[in-house]
Amino acid sequence: METHELNRINQDKAYVDPERLLRNVTMLMDSNPIRTALEVCKQLVSESVYAVIVSHPLNGDLSPAAVSYTSGFYHIPVIGISSRDSAFSDKNIHVSFLRTVPPYSHQADVWVELVKTFQYSQVIFVHSSDTDGRALLGRFRNNAQNHEDDKDIKVEMVIEFEPGLNEFVDHLSELLSSMQIVILLYADKQDAAKIFHDASYFNMTGQGYVWIVTEQALSSKGVPVGTVGLKLVNASNQDAHITDSLYVLAGALKKLHEKENTTNSPPKDCDNTGSHWETGKVLFKYIQNEVLENGLTGKVAFDESGDRINAEYTIINIQEDESSHTKRKGVPVGEFIYNKTEKSMTLDVDVSAIIWPGNTSVKPQGYMIPTKLKVLTIHEKPFVITKPINSPAECMGDGNVPCPWFNTTGDVDKLFCCSGYCIDLLIKLSQKINFTFELALSPDGEFGSLVMKENSTKKEWTGLIGELVNQTHGADMIVAPLTINPERDQVIEFSKPFKYQGVTILEKKQPRLSTLVSFLQPFRNTLWILVMVSVHVVAVVLYLLDRFSPFGRYRLAGAEAAEEDALNLSSAVWFAWGVLLNSGIGEGERSPLHLRNPMENFTYATVKGSSVDMYFRRQVELSNTVSYTHLDVYKRQVSCVLECVMCPGLRNPMENFTYATVKGSSVDMYFRRQVELSNMYRTMEGNNYDTADEAIEAVKRGDLKAFIWDSSRLEYEAAQDCDLVTAGELFGRSGYGIGLRKGSPWADRVTLCVLEFHESGYMEELDNKWILHSPNDDCDTSDKAPATLGLKNMAGVFILVAAGVGIGIGLIIIEIVYKKHQIKKQRRLELARQAAYKWRGYIEKRKNERASMLLQRRIKSNGLNDPSLISLSLEAAHLGAAGRPDSGGMSSFPPTASAIAASAVATGGAAAAMQLPTMLPPPPAPPMSIPLSSPMSLPLDVPPAPAPPSSRRANDLRQRQVSTLEDRLPPPPPPPAGVDAQRFVSSYKSLYGPDRPDLVA
Repeated sequence: METHELNRINQDKAYVDPERLLRNVTMLMDSNPIRTALEVCKQLVSESVYAVIVSHPLNGDLSPAAVSYTSGFYHIPVIGISSRDSAFSDKNIHVSFLRTVPPYSHQADVWVELVKTFQYSQVIFVHSSDTDGRALLGRFRNNAQNHEDDKDIKVEMVIEFEPGLNEFVDHLSELLSSMQIVILLYADKQDAAKIFHDASYFNMTGQGYVWIVTEQALSSKGVPVGTVGLKLVNASNQDAHITDSLYVLAGALKKLHEKENTTNSPPKDCDNTGSHWETGKVLFKYIQNEVLENGLTGKVAFDESGDRINAEYTIINIQEDESSHTKRKGVPVGEFIYNKTEKSMTLDVDVSAIIWPGNTSVKPQGYMIPTKLKVLTIHEKPFVITKPINSPAECMGDGNVPCPWFNTTGDVDKLFCCSGYCIDLLIKLSQKINFTFELALSPDGEFGSLVMKENSTKKEWTGLIGELVNQTHGADMIVAPLTINPERDQVIEFSKPFKYQGVTILEKKQPRLSTLVSFLQPFRNTLWILVMVSVHVVAVVLYLLDRFSPFGRYRLAGAEAAEEDALNLSSAVWFAWGVLLNSGIGEGERSPLHLRNPMENFTYATVKGSSVDMYFRRQVELSNTVSYTHLDVYKRQVSCVLECVMCPGLRNPMENFTYATVKGSSVDMYFRRQVELSNMYRTMEGNNYDTADEAIEAVKRGDLKAFIWDSSRLEYEAAQDCDLVTAGELFGRSGYGIGLRKGSPWADRVTLCVLEFHESGYMEELDNKWILHSPNDDCDTSDKAPATLGLKNMAGVFILVAAGVGIGIGLIIIEIVYKKHQIKKQRRLELARQAAYKWRGYIEKRKNERASMLLQRRIKSNGLNDPSLISLSLEAAHLGAAGRPDSGGMSSFPPTASAIAASAVATGGAAAAMQLPTMLPPPPAPPMSIPLSSPMSLPLDVPPAPAPPSSRRANDLRQRQVSTLEDRLPPPPPPPAGVDAQRFVSSYKSLYGPDRPDLVA
């Protein structure tokens, strides 16, 4: 037949040049691969063949490999027509091998389309641990994940077995624990028969299961009814494959001679091991790129590995033979063919014609909902409270469920009795949607986080999440206070939240002790010192500026103010404090003139006013601190933790203040995920605890200042212990959800049930029962009072005011005592002055008396009448003028002394006036002076009397005094009879000066 087809090709000018006709050499293949290799050298290579078309012997599959090795050594192209092992796709071994049949692994392309058509999303993959089995799994996964409609098909479980099975029971027990019942099987005939046999004992070939198998398994014994398999079209039609291969070779050779100028002849023997046929490499590329559109086996084309693509398959369904129920037959129900219009492979399946396992025409759902679930939980009060027990009989009662803990690090397992919020929810849930459960505790005691695997760059989940993802112990559900977050939601299925909560801080309650200096806490001590120093520095600067300023009071031209009215240092301090305390400066207060510039005054007042305003603002903020606490340093540190969480601007952790959370928890992920909280996370990372119980105990002992955790647990702890309190508002709000495996059929049912529980009020009942219930009714409720500043907080202010009042009263008392002392001293000085004035009055009186007596004698001696009236009147006027301060004299006698002297003069003058006509005025006597060194001199503390004026100045004074008295004194009498008028005038002149001649007239 090969010769007949070759002749037809030689006559077709489209494929063969008439000058270069094709001829063939035929060799029967031996089942022994060594003899086959020798025959290739002897019969084929010696004939200088350009290419080899190889089939396979009736028994043995190694002969085609021997032909490929031998021909490939000289780069002679080989086209296989029956070899389907995936090993021939390796070009490192079979460098020049191509084939017109696809490898077994290409059946994965059809499987993906079948699963998609049947609308299954999860499958179980069972394959032998050979090259074809692994290649089939890899190709299936790649095609399933890169599907055009983005409906990924997940391989839920992979079971790999060694070829040559004796039994498959152990592997089938793993399949029984899975909810997925769509099984993809790759195995040879013998292994497939064993698998089907064992599966029938577990009723896994009956109704509800789906089996999709390859060609080898489809032809095995005991294939169950309802199995769907594949069959390659024209797989056994070797004549068709030989014909297609000849046309492909003819077309490639013609293009080689047309496009390549020179071609080397192929080798003629196998003795020359060092020679390689370079033209063979080029010919291989031409064959690989050759496409036969209308071949007998369909469209013939090759991929980069030389494997046939666009191979066509028939979909076979195993059904019972109508004539005999014990026999089975394969019924075609569809095909996978090349569509020339769309230029792609298409699947056409009549689903209604398929008989499924159990001999039913109803397509299975693809998954089986188990009625018994394995549920995992974790110890976390009040949601799950555990108590160690010795036997399950000790855990009998309402709301109690036995929950063993499987130790992963040892052989000792422990049994616990679980109760709490989540246990009640689980029991209610199982009764509502009808399932039974087996409860167990988390093996490693963690909720689960994504960590780097040891000695690997791959990350894996730990804790509860890892158990559900990795299926280490076959967990179906997690009922625990499991926080829903984006990382976990990617790998497991969450129900709607059954509890909404957030993150808060737990701290140990501190006694409300407010110091007397609490009102000073808004500013640090250093700042208070700087404020006090700055006030006095400003006062000194103001004083110096006003002192040396050309516009100050000391330098203003024409200023009439005395020096004591200028700005002194005490006034400057008073001014600075007045501006600082916002008390204002009165109109009578002294202020620096150089500060009358509005800008300077405004700047200083603004700076000091801002300080005062900032103080009171900070005081108000501290009165409203988180957790309604008193104003002390500890509470402000807890408040700063909250500010770090909720305010992006405050990120520096405090000194000597420790805070932490639980390792690998959702709170730990929250801080790790927030970039702005990286400083806080690095600080608390080294302080984190393994469990929440350890952290809470550390808070009670005082080793940990603040524990950041879920609000539900912390509210429970605060309700149980009066010494604990939660601080601040919630942040990082989230919810607790029930975790299930991805694609779990229970997900929708659990979610609907949880929503129903919320609407019916059952979740609120659980909150009141387990979280909000407090056994300590005698806790002090005063700490829950609104945050207001009381006397304890501001007592220091009132004490400071009382101290100021006391100091003021003390200063007033000192001033009163000092003033009384000054008054006594002033009284003594006044008495001394009065005594001095009285003494001087006596002296002046005696002086006047002596002057009057002397004048009388002179008048008598001159025969004149008594002129003492004039003399005494003038003396009185003289004394009065000398005692007035506005007369320009130096006398400082008070008005009392003047009155005494005037009275004495008036008395003496009246007596003398009666004798004036009979007395002659004596010559004027020189004025008398009192020596200061006399025994009757004044005391030391009395100022001395002013020195008498000079004669001329005194004469002028007397003249002015007389002229002022002329208007009110009677004119002097005329000289007595018999008295010489000239002598009378000269006597007056000697007394009062030469400028009064009109007195005689």
